[in-house]
Amino acid sequence: MSASTTAHVPAPHGADWQTIAPAEAGFDAGRLGEAVTFAQGHESPWPRSLYYPDGSYVGNVEWNETGPWTEIVGPVRERGGPAGLILKGGRIAAEWGDTGRTDMTFSIAKSYLSVLAGVAFDDGLIRDVEDPIGKSVDDPAFAGPHNGQITWRHLLQQSSEWQGEIFGKSDQVDHNRQIGPGADNSRKGQRRELRQPGSFYEYNDVRVNVLAYALLQLFRRPLPEVLRERIMDPVGASPDWRWEGYSSSFVEIDGRRIQSVPGGGHWGGGLFIGARDHARFGLLIGRKGEWNGRQLVSRNWIERSLTPSPTLGNYGYLWWLARGPAARPGVPQTAFSALGAGSNVIWIEPERDIVAVLRWIEGASTEGFIDRLLAAQA
Repeated sequence: MSASTTAHVPAPHGADWQTIAPAEAGFDAGRLGEAVTFAQGHESPWPRSLYYPDGSYVGNVEWNETGPWTEIVGPVRERGGPAGLILKGGRIAAEWGDTGRTDMTFSIAKSYLSVLAGVAFDDGLIRDVEDPIGKSVDDPAFAGPHNGQITWRHLLQQSSEWQGEIFGKSDQVDHNRQIGPGADNSRKGQRRELRQPGSFYEYNDVRVNVLAYALLQLFRRPLPEVLRERIMDPVGASPDWRWEGYSSSFVEIDGRRIQSVPGGGHWGGGLFIGARDHARFGLLIGRKGEWNGRQLVSRNWIERSLTPSPTLGNYGYLWWLARGPAARPGVPQTAFSALGAGSNVIWIEPERDIVAVLRWIEGASTEGFIDRLLAAQA
């Protein structure tokens, strides 16, 4: 079997990661080079410092955020330049920029939370995704006539309609929020009437932080510690990544002071990680949770995670799907992504065993890169 068709498993961080010539990987070398050049030439317009000259944080500007919940309560680190890599069969077919740099990654952290929920599911801590959270997490946040109805699936599909305040941020901050190119956030933060849990999709960072808090209550350990032990060390990731919470997100569990972590960098913090580590994570999920003969996350969970939600046909369990409203000619509907503002992308096409990681590309140019990558398939 040729190198291009063998499901290679990269060696752990610190050892050489095998590369493969584009032609051997089944790419047209010239066209693959065009895709890389395109990514390098369409850098994010965000300032490198992540603050504008007037002192405004990029997130507050990006999402038209005003009012009482704008305070940045987590660490912020200036970003690097465009970077990324393309894997074919687990080998590096192309790489550009500083792929080891630990930059903020914004909402890609949500997909890592999805995998941690899978670990909890596989361990029996979540017995049924249709169970109300309050059945296994004894906390006022999951009690009452409204929040008491919210299930694990609702939080994972962003249809929970959870109401309240956690770590100083109210769910209202992301009412009427839109995301993506051309998003109209003129009404963001204006309170709207809540729907029945599970009936309405809304991209809401406070509710994702509620999911992270609920998982912390299940594991009784810091989520970064669980992620490192169960996922990142087994896939050979570097020791450099970290997951930062808020100054306001410390809780006491079993006499231990633990920081709950967010699902992004909306108010600072979140997952600080390099492109190469993202690529390992993407390869794991593209291969249905299996790594070098070990099933780190069950196939059952991965399949559930990539099943379209009833409230949004291109969304799974905190993963974006290339189907439903997002289906495009020429793009396999088996493809899926982890997406973060800025823009940061892990794009996975499991049928071809391709993983592409993009750091700091202009958001509207992501599709242009994917089109060029697919066109490079010889």
